[in-house]
Amino acid sequence: MAELNTELLSKVRDRFAQVDTCPVQGERVFFENAGGALTLKSAVDTSMQYAAIPDNQGRDNPASLELVRVIDKAKADMAEFMNAPGGQFFVGESGTELLFRLISNACLGTAANGVVLGSTLEHPATRSACARWSKIANQTHVLIEHDDATGSITPAAYAKAITKDTVVATILHTSPVTGMGVELAAIAAEIRKVAPDCLIIVDGIQHAAHGSIDLSSYGVDGYVISPYKVFSRHGYGVAWISDRLAAVPHDSLLDGPEFKWELGTRDTGSYATMSDVVEYFDWLGGELDPNGDRQARFKAAGQAIATQEKSLTDAMINGTGNLIGLAKIKGMNIIGGLDNPAREGLVGFWIDGVDSTDIVKHLNNHGVRTHLRKADYYSNNILTPLGQESCVRVSTCHYNTKEEVAKFLHVMQHFA
Repeated sequence: MAELNTELLSKVRDRFAQVDTCPVQGERVFFENAGGALTLKSAVDTSMQYAAIPDNQGRDNPASLELVRVIDKAKADMAEFMNAPGGQFFVGESGTELLFRLISNACLGTAANGVVLGSTLEHPATRSACARWSKIANQTHVLIEHDDATGSITPAAYAKAITKDTVVATILHTSPVTGMGVELAAIAAEIRKVAPDCLIIVDGIQHAAHGSIDLSSYGVDGYVISPYKVFSRHGYGVAWISDRLAAVPHDSLLDGPEFKWELGTRDTGSYATMSDVVEYFDWLGGELDPNGDRQARFKAAGQAIATQEKSLTDAMINGTGNLIGLAKIKGMNIIGGLDNPAREGLVGFWIDGVDSTDIVKHLNNHGVRTHLRKADYYSNNILTPLGQESCVRVSTCHYNTKEEVAKFLHVMQHFA
């Protein structure tokens, strides 16, 4: 699959709000997508529309029935988009909150004295939840060391740590600090070989915007995303759980539906904006594979996104036109190495002897939005083993252009 051509890329960019201009800063290049992607214009319009509706679901009136229809459609759209093998979708406060809910119930619903297995690659959302709830459930929390050189973790590393007592396992699909993905299906398969009944929960928050999601192929029990990182808005998270995880005891209303995981009345607009996201992937895939069915269109969109973002990060690292890449800047260190096939649209780096804070400020002052990652509770699991207090994170998405990469490299050369 080739990168997006100029005409299609222009159509793509036209579907997003504030694609090249910040209402506060003015004109800017947006390379902070890992902190929150751009928002679809359709999602903005949908949010405004549903914010005005006073009706709730579950009433016997036309507006209420329409809200139920919209929610049911969104769940069906997400199931098709993520190729879900049954189970259920529901929304919550945020991706982090949903990971805590899934992990807490998984720990409390499995055997005491069992093992809760994860890795040092993971975001604190899963590591913190496992540390807290494994202790409460009288279980042992084990963290597998990730590979500092590649910024990822392999199925073989998981295989060495799995025992028949592993009752809960967590996997990070893509790291928001290193930018590297993992072989999710292969890791889950290694777990199932030894502990077939283990409840496997995946943090898909960083991965969701960068390629397709195929739940049927993963063999997991929970998958969580944050919609603001995949072209929707802040204020909610989305979780998918298998029927097996749904049956675990969980918070619910007395005498209420046994397998219902939602608590209280949800915002219909949050569901409706997920339909907007799915429609966008469908549209993009249709531009690339007009004769394919919906699954083929989703696949085409995911492949094109991955190809486009690889082209962008390769240009950042190796250069474009007459501009040298990051790899040629003296003292440059790129997390995960120069040529890493696991990279998903993100380049993290530091320059020896230079404060990363100064680099981020310089870029921002010249209209290039990036982000500083510090060795705090969000990123110390990655940066501390590398001996770094901070790094610069430059995160792309498929709507970014080579021209924007060129501006970034021009500003970096001026700084260097």
